[in-house]
Order: sequence, then structure tokens, then C-alpha cells
Amino acid sequence: MKSFASLLNTLILATWVIAIAIFSIQNIQDVSLRFLVFESITVPVGVLLAFCSGIGMILGWCISLLFSRSKSRRG
Repeated sequence: MKSFASLLNTLILATWVIAIAIFSIQNIQDVSLRFLVFESITVPVGVLLAFCSGIGMILGWCISLLFSRSKSRRG
């Protein structure tokens, strides 16, 4: 059952990466983000989306590691 879950996770991740690639190719306009008084440099939408998705995946992985460690300490 663990191999099926691993396969399913891989398929979901691959589908997400392909969707980001297609979206990036079709939307090559430059954008600039503004948050409060900060403004980013102008970058293509695809680069910004790939960067944000990568950071989100890394943060999700780190958070899952923290929760798995806290569960193992309780048991």
C-alpha cells in the first residue's frame, strides 16, 4: 500500500509540474508584485509561478517533517 501512495504522490506532482509548464509557456507577460511598500522586479508570470510553487513544496515538506517528528515522540 505504501508503494501505491508513493505512486499517487508522484503522479500528482508530475501533473502539477506539467500544468505549471504549460501555463508558463502560454503566459509570458511580465509582472511585478507589490506588497505594502515593497515591489519586486519585473519577471515573467511563469518564473514567478514556478518560484512560488517550489517554495510552497519545500515549506510543505518541512512542515510534514515537523509533524511526523512530533507524532513519533508521543508514541
